[in-house]
Amino acid sequence: MIRKERAAYVDQELERLYPNPPIPLDHKDSYTLLVAVLLSAQCTDVRVNKTTPSLWALADNPFDMAKVAASRIENVVRPCGLAPRKAQAIHELSNILVENYDGEVPEGFDLLEALPGVGHKTASVVMAQAFGHPAFPVDTHIHRLAQRWGLTNGKNVFQTEKDLKKLFPEQRWNDLHLQIIYYGREHCTARGCDGTICPMCRTLYPQRKKAVATRK
Repeated sequence: MIRKERAAYVDQELERLYPNPPIPLDHKDSYTLLVAVLLSAQCTDVRVNKTTPSLWALADNPFDMAKVAASRIENVVRPCGLAPRKAQAIHELSNILVENYDGEVPEGFDLLEALPGVGHKTASVVMAQAFGHPAFPVDTHIHRLAQRWGLTNGKNVFQTEKDLKKLFPEQRWNDLHLQIIYYGREHCTARGCDGTICPMCRTLYPQRKKAVATRK
């Protein structure tokens, strides 16, 4: 298969396996999604979903969160790791939302990325899942699978994002990035598959014998 043929197969198969994929992080609005995505950095969605109910009990909107000391936020989000940095970011961005945006999450990549603790991937998730704008958030898991499936040269997550956007129609980006995540968790895990084991890898590369080393 050439790259476009592999992409077409991936698109078709993931749509068959995971139609209308749900958003894995529990949230009720754009603010709680933003905070949940921020907490998910180097942490599992399962852990975040177990932690956020306690955080929302403390404050579930920027007006109330801005009044909570970062140290109190840190105590709640500690299970998610990197607690001091994440807590400070939540406290600071809540203040910024109140002061500059009337408590609303701004609808724009540049505006989101200017917030404390919000990088391109987090902004992409919020733009896609909260506002419905076409985006293709690429985390380390999508980066790994895209390499295993021969969809990118795999130099870094930014190159992978560019390659995936070129391969797939824009209207599929928002669902597809979730579908890849779900497939990766279920079939093509970091340790459970090395590029030669899961059904997708075997179909795309039936003659592959050696493990695929992920390029960072």
